[in-house]
Amino acid sequence: MNIEPLLDALGLQENAARSLADDLRAQIAELQGRLRETETNLEHLVITRKTVTALADRLPAQAAAPELPDHPDYPRILAVFNDATGPLRARDVCETLGHELLPKNIEGTRAKLKRLLKLGILTEIDTGSFTKKQ
Repeated sequence: MNIEPLLDALGLQENAARSLADDLRAQIAELQGRLRETETNLEHLVITRKTVTALADRLPAQAAAPELPDHPDYPRILAVFNDATGPLRARDVCETLGHELLPKNIEGTRAKLKRLLKLGILTEIDTGSFTKKQ
């Protein structure tokens, strides 16, 4: 009985299994490295959370920000003031928002600025000149 072909077939299977095992070991080594990096990052995040929480306990309490009226222009108006380098008039805000410079639009914007003034979000440094409260 000739077992040579059987041994050759077993040799091929053994080589394939050895190659697969080597590939899997390489994948495991890579995953272990990634796991170490992720665990280190997680430890840093936990430390950061503890530090921020400890520091937050020492900060003076801030008053809650007033709620904006329910109109899409209010967040846009605040964005205009966030980008502004100085005081703005209703006409400036109206123009920046892309509204047509008609009296009704300027007056509507002025009314919104006055409402933000009453909410304590803006200050009026001169009649009709508004800035964001510091």
